[in-house]
Amino acid sequence: MLSVVRVHLPSEIPIVGCEITPYVLLRLPNGVISTDDVPEAAPVDGHFMRYRWYRIQSDRKVAICSVHPMEQATIQCLGCLKSKIPAAKSYHCSAKCFSDAWQHHRVLHERASSALNENGAEEEELFGRFGSGSSGIISSGSGSMSNLGQSPGINNGPVPLYPSGSDKNLGETWFEVGRSQTYTPTADDIGHVLRFECAAADTEKKVPAGPPTSIMTSRVIPAPTPTPRRLIQVNGDVLGHLDIDSQTSSFGAFTVLSYNILADAYATSDTYSYCPTWALSWTYRRQNLMREIIGYHADIICLQEVQLNHFDDFFAPEFDKHGYQALYKKRTTEVYAGVPHAIDGCATFFRRDRFSHVKKYEVEFNKAAQSLTDAIIPPTQKRVALSRLIKDNIALIAVLEAKFGNQGTENPGKRQLLCVANTHVNVHQDLKDVKLWEVQTLLKGLEKIANSADIPMLVCGDFNSIPGSTPHGLLAIGKVDQLHPDLAIDPLGILRPVSKLTHQLPLVSAYSSFARMLGAGYDFEHQRRRMDPGTNEPLFTNCTRDFTGTVDYIFYTADSLSVESLLELLDEESLRKDTALPSPEWSSDHIALLAEFRCKPRIRR
Repeated sequence: MLSVVRVHLPSEIPIVGCEITPYVLLRLPNGVISTDDVPEAAPVDGHFMRYRWYRIQSDRKVAICSVHPMEQATIQCLGCLKSKIPAAKSYHCSAKCFSDAWQHHRVLHERASSALNENGAEEEELFGRFGSGSSGIISSGSGSMSNLGQSPGINNGPVPLYPSGSDKNLGETWFEVGRSQTYTPTADDIGHVLRFECAAADTEKKVPAGPPTSIMTSRVIPAPTPTPRRLIQVNGDVLGHLDIDSQTSSFGAFTVLSYNILADAYATSDTYSYCPTWALSWTYRRQNLMREIIGYHADIICLQEVQLNHFDDFFAPEFDKHGYQALYKKRTTEVYAGVPHAIDGCATFFRRDRFSHVKKYEVEFNKAAQSLTDAIIPPTQKRVALSRLIKDNIALIAVLEAKFGNQGTENPGKRQLLCVANTHVNVHQDLKDVKLWEVQTLLKGLEKIANSADIPMLVCGDFNSIPGSTPHGLLAIGKVDQLHPDLAIDPLGILRPVSKLTHQLPLVSAYSSFARMLGAGYDFEHQRRRMDPGTNEPLFTNCTRDFTGTVDYIFYTADSLSVESLLELLDEESLRKDTALPSPEWSSDHIALLAEFRCKPRIRR
């Protein structure tokens, strides 16, 4: 008879909006152990698997920490209440939690104060108390939360107090919430424990053939919500939080996003031990990443480290629902030794109502390495040379045609084409020659496209190269300093003569526009402090415990495109003290870059 051997959860922490599919191990009537479902439509030996999800509700109430959603809150920020910030963001589990989060937390106050046009005296009252020993918080003293959120005279909406656990003496009520193996928690489940039951059921009687096997989750927590990043005009004016209207109101402009999303195969607890395991799980990260990316409403999206199976099973269908067409190129597999379907690559998405696909080019650096060694490496040294050069990296180049036209140009009826390159130069830091050679190979390919058509270009991706490195210099200024120390590493002679390391594309880093911003004020100064004045690049786009620096870029051809706006940068204060990426709020170890461009009028010669 069909029976259940074991049930366990992929993560004990259920999060709103993130589906849960318990692993159910079955024993079939023939004794075979299987993880395949046995639905009612295809019963085995007169039985099928029946599933139920229940939510427990109790009278006992607790408040949840806004920073550590697994912890019960013990203090509440008075400044949040005065600024009319949602009460859920005001709770903290300890004084240390509040102190560590203060730099990030006070940004909420500043923005709320700006929105409400509060005067300077009120701001000083809100901010000044915390560091002076008389903090602007309501404390629960011994830890009891019975009076939390009930300050007289303050009306800040309903306080999110949630049931706490499953004490049968408190009088619990179970509500059925699902009848399939997979369940996606909703806002109604926040703070409640979920129970999953499964049992083999009789096909004719539709009732369980025996007692169900069950498993309990911990309390459902809300999906962590980072402070929204805003689009900022390069003259210093703030456009406000991104929304679809702000993206389409400027006729003829378009936005481009570049983001290394951190492939699941690399998101291990060993590498990112500081990130909670539930926040590292792919079921959580994929939903959080999708929510973030779709929220930017970009016209063109360039993603790196997209696993092949995740592209096919999740990203392609999900982006299709939002009106995007998808292009994908997986890395080659000469070096890769992992599971074939888990290999990663680059994915480019574009909005079908804004662009149409004209042509796709695929660059495989392994093939270029083979051609190079055939041309310049003696036969006896080819094996050693190829072992150094072959890294399975690729680039995906898409030629798109704009559907929004080019009114205002010299040739309003002419097709407006755009070339978008998306790459991930995943090369070890010690192989500086290989990294520079891959970037040079990509640029030479783009030059050929540029010579065949009058076309604006974007070069996006994770180049694993910091500002001031030779690959960055080649991209940004079109040549390499012949005395650069990186050039000392060239055992195969692939970089000689150094004079050949040039290109004619007028590429400029989009985010260097922040360094040229004119203006003043809070937002202007904040963006300037997040830039490196020596390189005119962000202080970081990749932030882990072991490395913090800039390796991601959006380059554009400055003779044909102009930067209109940029997505504001994060700073380490925004990530909260002693926190690196990924985190519950941000699901990659990189940050997303986004720029708004406009095509320049072409001057006929």
